[in-house]
Formats: sequence, structure tokens, C-alpha cells
Amino acid sequence: MTDMATAPDLAAIKQRQQATWASGDYHMIGTQILIVSELLIEALDVHSTERVLDVAIGSGNAALAAARRGCAVVGLDYVPALLERARRRAEAEGLEAEFVEGDAEALPFDDGSFDVVSSVFGAMFAPNQERTAGELARVCRPGGRIGLVAHTPEGFIGQLFKTNAKHVPPPVGLRSPVLWGTEERLRELFGDAIAEIHAAKRHYVFRYRSPEAYLEYWRRYYGPTMKSFEAVGEAGRAALEADLLDLIARFNRADDGTMVVPSEYLETVIVRH
Repeated sequence: MTDMATAPDLAAIKQRQQATWASGDYHMIGTQILIVSELLIEALDVHSTERVLDVAIGSGNAALAAARRGCAVVGLDYVPALLERARRRAEAEGLEAEFVEGDAEALPFDDGSFDVVSSVFGAMFAPNQERTAGELARVCRPGGRIGLVAHTPEGFIGQLFKTNAKHVPPPVGLRSPVLWGTEERLRELFGDAIAEIHAAKRHYVFRYRSPEAYLEYWRRYYGPTMKSFEAVGEAGRAALEADLLDLIARFNRADDGTMVVPSEYLETVIVRH
């Protein structure tokens, strides 16, 4: 049992996380991983008569993918600027979807409100994993589907988080978000809510003009990377940069100076009990 003196302050952590995701511009990262959401919505086999909730939407990739397929879509996030991005994207594409501000750990919907609930690289970051999983299951009707995408511990982004943690240690007692990228942890989290679970490892590929261009882009737009460099300051910048470039070199399959890095993730569809 966790000692109360060492238990993480989840409310404070969530507040910092919200500030992190509001920094930079996650939309600019989301545009590069659009295919992941399209594949998940296909794996969920959505029907145009179904009601879909996408949780922690970023700027709306999965929500808009479901809307393109004629579903009644609600997208939820706790970063207002990203919700506004999603609304602009929906308007530009002539799509209908509702976007609401809210918390993955306390979804503002009735039990069984949705046929399909999805989250792409989103719910995995909520500090209280058990509560988040419970909420995703609660708002999904019995027989409905929960679709999740999460970085695996051994994949490129999982290792990126591990590299960052060497320089900027995470809060003591907090479970790693990449545990959502393992079927074992998902079975623990969703427990009796699972009637069926189908998990498959997939890859998407980061492509940049150079590893240095990747670092520059992510330091500008990806909140966690931006905050890591802020935390280490000028004194620690070179060491963090060197470790990240070493990590890219381990995964990079390009030999022409560019960056072509496959990043593994787990795509999971849970049929709700």
C-alpha cells in the first residue's frame, strides 16, 4: 500500500499536465499522426447510426474520423485551444461534431451514453489510470466498443519518455502512461468490463529532413518536450539533446541524413461486457 506521505498529488499533477498540453501546439504534432486515428476508427467498425465519444481529442483526429463516417460525435478535451482547433477543422471539412471541455477522469455523461468510446494517445496520460479506465467503460453501453491507442514501452516514443525521465524525473509514485501500451495493464484496468479484447501492435513513421529538424519541431510544438528542455535549462540542454539524438540514431532506418523512424503503438478494441 502506498504511504500517504509519498502518494503523488494527482490533482496537482493534472494541473501541471494541463499546462503542459496547453503549451506548444499539439495540433502540429497531431497532423503528422492522422493515420493512427483513421486506422483505429476502422478497427472499431463504426456504423453511421452510432454515437461516438472521443476522449482527450487533441485537435480532433479521431473525432473527425468518426464524423467522416456519419457518426454522431462528441469530442472532449481539457485544453480549450485544442477544442477550438477541432471546431475549425470540422467547419473547414463540413463535418458535424460537438466539442466539449472536460476531464477524462470525470466524464460529464450518463452511464452507457455511447456506442463507441475512443482515445488516441490521450487517456493514457491521465494521472489516475484506474479512474480514467472506469470512466471510459462507464459511458460505453454494454456490447459497445472502447478503442484505445497508446505508445508501447519499447517503442520510440516510449523510449523517448524514458530518456526524458533520466533528465527530468516524473513525480514519485505515478504510473507510467506507456503501461496503457501493454495488454496486461489494460486487462488490469478494465477488468470485468471486458467481454472481448483485441490488441495489435502497429507502427507509424516519423519523417523529418534530419534528426535535428525533428528535435527543433518537437521542442517548438510538443508540450512535454518543450517542458523537458525548460526544466533542464541551459546547463542541461546539451546532454538532453545528445541523448535524444542517440535515441533517434537507434531507431532511424534512413542512411541519407534524414530521419525515418518507426514508432510502435498498441491499438486495442475492447468489447464492453
